[in-house]
Amino acid sequence: MAGILFLALVYFVVGQAALTRNAAQTAADAAALAAAQSARDQLRAGWMEVVLEPDRWERFLDGEGYLVGPACADASVFARANRAELWDEKCRRSEEEPEGFTVTVRTQDSVGASLVPGTGDQRAVASATAVVEPKCTYTPPEEPEPSPPEETSPTPTGGPEEPGEPEEPEEEKGPILGLLCGDGEWTIDPDRPVLPDATDLFTVRLTD
Repeated sequence: MAGILFLALVYFVVGQAALTRNAAQTAADAAALAAAQSARDQLRAGWMEVVLEPDRWERFLDGEGYLVGPACADASVFARANRAELWDEKCRRSEEEPEGFTVTVRTQDSVGASLVPGTGDQRAVASATAVVEPKCTYTPPEEPEPSPPEETSPTPTGGPEEPGEPEEPEEEKGPILGLLCGDGEWTIDPDRPVLPDATDLFTVRLTD
């Protein structure tokens, strides 16, 4: 009878450890995705600030115009929501994927039970990496060649002074063309500049 009870306890501890390990991985996945989604939203917000200046789009098109601090703060919130915490402050920009985050968490719950010595204080640790992949490219349209200046007849000398040349009207800015997101081209209207949604600009996913 004692042997059966002991085996039952061992199976319970092993099952509890597996559940805690799965919970740790779930928390790590959620935290990494939260960091990447925060970076994605930052990218769109920063892009909107310079949406009428295509020469300043490059860092957003490359997925690099975001701050790590706010993204990792969101990762910490999602880790706590899944009964875990960032372990050893490990939320950082991924070394292998520059446009992403690697997050390591530790569970608040132990992997075992207090009845089994050495398991009550052990916690599960897991890591995950999420990346932000740009979905847009920008190709500036070719500028038309300037037309040759019109010939004018010379002004006769000795006559009355000609009035000053009227100021040329300010050239109206046309739409910004050449932004391709996925399979569709997006036109930026200077009067009402709008970008696609963040999910149309960037893909957020976990790496294998």
